[in-house]
Amino acid sequence: MAARHSVAHLSRRVSGAVVPSPLRTVRPKDVIAHTRAFATPVPPVTQNAAGSKGPTAMVFLNMGGPSTVDEVEDFLKRLFQDGDLIPLGRLQNYIGSFISSRRTPKIQKQYAEIGGGSPIRKWSEYQNVEMCKILDRISPETAPHKPYVAFRYANPLTEEMYNKLFEDGFGNGKGGRAIAFTQYPQYSCSTTGSSLNELWKWRQRLEGKAGPGTIDWSVIDRWPVHPGLVNTFASNIEKTLAEYPEERRSKAVLLFSAHSLPMTVVNRGDPYPAEVAATVYAVMQRLNFSNPYRLCWQSQVGPQPWLGPQTQTSVEEYIAKGQKDLVLIPIAFTSDHIETLFELDKEVIGESGHTDTVKRVESLNGNPMFIDALADLAKTHLDSNITCSYQMGLRCPGCKNERCAESKKFFAGVQNSLAV
Repeated sequence: MAARHSVAHLSRRVSGAVVPSPLRTVRPKDVIAHTRAFATPVPPVTQNAAGSKGPTAMVFLNMGGPSTVDEVEDFLKRLFQDGDLIPLGRLQNYIGSFISSRRTPKIQKQYAEIGGGSPIRKWSEYQNVEMCKILDRISPETAPHKPYVAFRYANPLTEEMYNKLFEDGFGNGKGGRAIAFTQYPQYSCSTTGSSLNELWKWRQRLEGKAGPGTIDWSVIDRWPVHPGLVNTFASNIEKTLAEYPEERRSKAVLLFSAHSLPMTVVNRGDPYPAEVAATVYAVMQRLNFSNPYRLCWQSQVGPQPWLGPQTQTSVEEYIAKGQKDLVLIPIAFTSDHIETLFELDKEVIGESGHTDTVKRVESLNGNPMFIDALADLAKTHLDSNITCSYQMGLRCPGCKNERCAESKKFFAGVQNSLAV
């Protein structure tokens, strides 16, 4: 799933686990050096700027990942104890703790192999800080823009982020505007939906009913075909294709890879497969369909049917057919994490036997073109005066999650919450 730390990858072989309009043209920007230190405290803000719509809190949502090996066990425990994501019944907490403790040593070794922790927090903070700098310039009426990150299972957790908003002058009778900006370009109930449900939960616990002085929330809930996102992917693909000899370049097969979903989730009506496919097609249009391509799915878990074909199987079968020039594109992720650095790089490519011809496209990470796209998305949202996309108000036809219904009523508004 989009830009996320893999739930399925971390819980592999755990039976029954469940994971989770074109806008303005983006502005070109010179590549800049990445020199900023991360996890820097956000400066306090005040709510007394007369005639201004600012300050504005820009909150990046993601599942997150452990920044160090020592954080792995707590991360897994939170993940497996979440009944919305991995339903384990009445003994959820007990079974979740048992599974996480057994999985911890293996997952710690995987994180050790990719540098000792997930880089998701580093990249999320960097992307948000750089985006806010642009917003301060192009949207002065909503400035200053303050960057925050809210993870589901790793620090900084959603509760921690919310209390930081209070510390910085938002809410608690002072009001203020906050934008929940999903870092999953393609919407899934298991990712964006789960993060928004968590945000809604802490909003209700910490602020109660909406009223004067509470934080005014709105949501950027999906952006699968934004031109900046599409152009950044296409540019990175072109750079990787240039590494092949010219006579083989156009025959290299592009394998777009996204986190898979259990077919029970797909059949429930989750919009994720369609939105991932939309991103893939938009990227291929931008490339003028220069190469043959397929969309495949990674990180299947357990014995139940999942959306396929699987990425590793696809690579193996193409190689067996004699097609060895393969380009992997992590199309649903906005930064590196264990699924790109370990699963794709070390497992899929590393075990292919053809590391010279099977390549992975660089992740979006600190790409200035991508950060411009984030700023463009945020600016368009700030100018729109809408709380979320109209699509977000619609529950899946097979949805039985009442917390999802209440969350949608809050963010979309009762009048736009459909089929609740």
